[in-house]
Amino acid sequence: MPPSSGPSGTSPQPGETEPTGYAADAADAADAAPPRASRPVVAVIPAKDEADRIGATIDAVRGLAVVSRVVVVDDGSTDSTSERAADHGATVVRHEVNRGKAAAMATGADAAVDLVGRGRDHLLLFVDADLEASAAALVALVGPVESGEADMTIAVLPPQRRAGGGHGFVVRLARGGIERLTGWVPTQPLSGMRCLSRAAYVAGQPLAPGWGVEVGLTVDVLRAGLRIVEVPCDLHHRVTGSDWRGQVHRAAQYRDVARALVRRGR
Repeated sequence: MPPSSGPSGTSPQPGETEPTGYAADAADAADAAPPRASRPVVAVIPAKDEADRIGATIDAVRGLAVVSRVVVVDDGSTDSTSERAADHGATVVRHEVNRGKAAAMATGADAAVDLVGRGRDHLLLFVDADLEASAAALVALVGPVESGEADMTIAVLPPQRRAGGGHGFVVRLARGGIERLTGWVPTQPLSGMRCLSRAAYVAGQPLAPGWGVEVGLTVDVLRAGLRIVEVPCDLHHRVTGSDWRGQVHRAAQYRDVARALVRRGR
């Protein structure tokens, strides 16, 4: 792990998520932090139009003994994602319009504070909504953070059952940018499945907007002098295809990742 590349605290850039009540509550949590093993784990699942998969994902996560609560942030779905999530026992917070992944993660993190009680330390487990039963493998992310070995863990996925339609442009941009800014070379820089300590989440404030959130978190956590561990997890999800929708999605990813890197390179 490289040494810290410098302080991560910078003024919020246009379009980035402003610091929320979660960060404001950090000082109280530090004063009243219980022993590591007793820290509750709140799973946060950002979701948009995932009615067909969200139930199985929630069931798998709720089946993990380490997870205390499950929060689904419905980010402007037009289907029955919210209803399905509630039926499967999740706490549901809804955005009436789509605000992007980073905003959904921030909403979920704020909801976690309310669920566990303000001033109480806890871990955040971010989960993709389309993992279905394979989400049970996310248990491997919690241990290193709970024990203090890591401040953030990142899931490394196996080859997926169906190949995606991309050419690796976004992955190469993200990996090269993270290496340039921190000296660390991630295996899967865009992996969204992560477990974070409170300190790691606060270090990432303000979150990089949209699809740049994972790259921004990685850079900010390392620059704060915190530790990241990548953990192999047998996770499987829907891959983005090669049709026009897939190409539009990748273009948005590339844009958001590039913005996150440029803003952190100043």
